[in-house]
Amino acid sequence: MQTDLFTAPAWRDALAALREQGLLRDLDVAVAEFLHRQAPEAEPAALLLAALTSGQLAAGHLCLDLEEPELEARLWPAGRPAALDGLLPDAVADWPARLAGSPLTGDDNAPLVFDGRRLYLRRHWAQEKAVAERVRGRLAPTAAPDPERLAAHLAALFPGADDQDPIDWQKVACALAARAALTLITGGPGTGKTTTVVRVLGLLQTLALNDPAAPRRLRIRLAAPTGKAAARLTESIGHQVAALPVDDAVRAAIPTEVSTLHRLLGSRPDSRHFRHHRHNPLHADVVVVDEASMIDMDMMASLLDALPPHCRLILLGDKDQLASVEAGAVMGDLCREADAGRYRPDTLEYLRATCGADLSPWAGDGGGLAQQTAMLRRNWRFKDAPGIGDLAAAINAGDPEAVRRAFEAGHAGLTRVAGEEPEELATRLLNGAGDPHQGLRALVTEAAVRPAGDADQHARELLRRFTGQQLLSGLRGGPFGVDRLNRLITDRLRRDGLAGEHDWYPGRPVMMTRNDYQLGLMNGDVGLTLPHPERPEDGLRVAFQLPDGRVRWVPPGRLDTVETVFAMTVHKSQGSEFGHVLLVLPDRPQPLLTRELIYTAVTRARGAFTLLEYGPPSVLAQAIRRRTWRASGLAQRLTDTPPSPS
Repeated sequence: MQTDLFTAPAWRDALAALREQGLLRDLDVAVAEFLHRQAPEAEPAALLLAALTSGQLAAGHLCLDLEEPELEARLWPAGRPAALDGLLPDAVADWPARLAGSPLTGDDNAPLVFDGRRLYLRRHWAQEKAVAERVRGRLAPTAAPDPERLAAHLAALFPGADDQDPIDWQKVACALAARAALTLITGGPGTGKTTTVVRVLGLLQTLALNDPAAPRRLRIRLAAPTGKAAARLTESIGHQVAALPVDDAVRAAIPTEVSTLHRLLGSRPDSRHFRHHRHNPLHADVVVVDEASMIDMDMMASLLDALPPHCRLILLGDKDQLASVEAGAVMGDLCREADAGRYRPDTLEYLRATCGADLSPWAGDGGGLAQQTAMLRRNWRFKDAPGIGDLAAAINAGDPEAVRRAFEAGHAGLTRVAGEEPEELATRLLNGAGDPHQGLRALVTEAAVRPAGDADQHARELLRRFTGQQLLSGLRGGPFGVDRLNRLITDRLRRDGLAGEHDWYPGRPVMMTRNDYQLGLMNGDVGLTLPHPERPEDGLRVAFQLPDGRVRWVPPGRLDTVETVFAMTVHKSQGSEFGHVLLVLPDRPQPLLTRELIYTAVTRARGAFTLLEYGPPSVLAQAIRRRTWRASGLAQRLTDTPPSPS
């Protein structure tokens, strides 16, 4: 049906109304306008559905899923806008008919793809399809080494037995990695993912260097989604490699330098394309990616596209953490069977022969991904802070009653309190909440004084102290969002004479919000504003600690993509650890408050967690019951044609 003079203003008015109500972005409206220019004969309903599909990306959805029972409640929480009357059918079930024969979905080059009951922008449909195809192509087990030989190497890597846990899941992960082109290693914080992957690399490099047919040294590349995650892995992996029970030649062949995924793939300025792709693949035999739960569909498609066919891919991550900020929940989709295991008989026999482990309680008829997934189930970090471990487990189980019991069990370092006025909270953070040495006031005061000794070491120490305590919120705006919290703390510092009226002052902590390749700083890197390390009279510099431990001093005027992080969002805290985490929970339920968000906040804490509640207990209970859901067809595509066991 051709858009005529009477309906054209109506669909534009509808888009404007949706934008004014915050239901669409300017970008989504621009998509509909662009498609109208390309296909002026497209009827209004198709243009509106295109805008709605584009709008789903802002919430992390890859598509508009017309089978979702609560789709309309998610699209317009306050009720269906009257502006849509006469333009879009009332019933979602009738929407597909308005796309039938539309030039927007009519051929292989059309901008929209209607796949089953999911409507995609073509680029995202192609990415999802490519990721599924490339993952499936890596599911068939590769030629594994002789079981006796592999068992001997594993025994050397894992000496001794642990009576407390008859199944060494780290050992299981190593065995699965030895036979697979793709290995998924998931587990909560403190379950030993870094330790495991170092042993995996020690095993793979040992097998390669001692291959009787063709000994060789594997080219291994290590990466993480953000600079902060890369720095943390770089810091911990060196110690792990040094302690690895392998030959010196093997140890020397395991890298300890970790790059960001953007740097690994060769990011091109002002472009979403990379230097490495299928026609110019990475020079690597093994690629390891940490914090894989932060990888969105766009990046996963680029990563898989850049891997040569022989290259092994090992993904590490906590499947229960928040999904990526951008569209997709790739790690969650890939690890959907991890809890149950669902290992087939051939996998069970392989693990029995190589690890001596009886995994029959985790037997099943899982697909190919399940056979290459290891879930680390024993937590080492929280042995000294069991309350945090118990709380995290209760949240993951979606059990508000168990959460209440965890808080009331009397665990040291676990606190649930009614939120004080935000101004009082700012004062408590400045004064250290009982420990003045951990307070922001002491940190800012010390940051204003240039040390007599090594300025780099002084900066490292202050950055380390900054991680002693961190205020988090699930929201950016509003009375309980990080924007207001940061403003309150800054205003209080100014009233106390510790910060000037300008944006930059000693002690201001900032986080990069974009990659800056010229500076070598990545999205998520945190710096601290300090006097010039050599010439205080030249003003301030911002000190960032690089993954290799060096400190980079940057003039504040060079940093135009930073934000203050006295308080930070839970999303921005991913990949970080803090001694004491304080989470602000607002006075009423919010769609962004989900089980995964609360779990991620709790597990950022090493020793203490404080929940600051500004509303009734039901706000936390509702958040724990609400799961993060991302509209995507990836999980279905991965199970449509599971590979047969070899």
